[in-house]
Amino acid sequence: MVKGKVLVIDDEEIVRISCSRALRPEGFDVQLARNGVEGLGMLGKDRFDVVLTDLKMPDMDGIEVLKQVKEGWPEAEVIVITGYQTVDTAVKSIKLGAFDYVEKPFTPDKILAAVTAAMEHKKK
Repeated sequence: MVKGKVLVIDDEEIVRISCSRALRPEGFDVQLARNGVEGLGMLGKDRFDVVLTDLKMPDMDGIEVLKQVKEGWPEAEVIVITGYQTVDTAVKSIKLGAFDYVEKPFTPDKILAAVTAAMEHKKK
């Protein structure tokens, strides 16, 4: 049984693979996108429960991805992942509708916990 559909948007292949390896064995259907434009295109074709987006990416940053996801697919929970954490960025992300904010480098348990919490929140 699939626990939920997760879209990972990150320009770093190792991050996409790490998220996939942490989530797929736990029953999540995980799709991967290399950038915000690709990720938004995938959202236009399929429904996702949770979107993980990197903050710093070329072409379109995670804040713009967050804004567009919440505007076009408000039912999707968004988790921002980044190695460039500042309090201002975390606050801005949450104010724009992000469910959570996860710092890189993260452990598989941390990303799994964040996605699981987002799925539980959706059920309420």
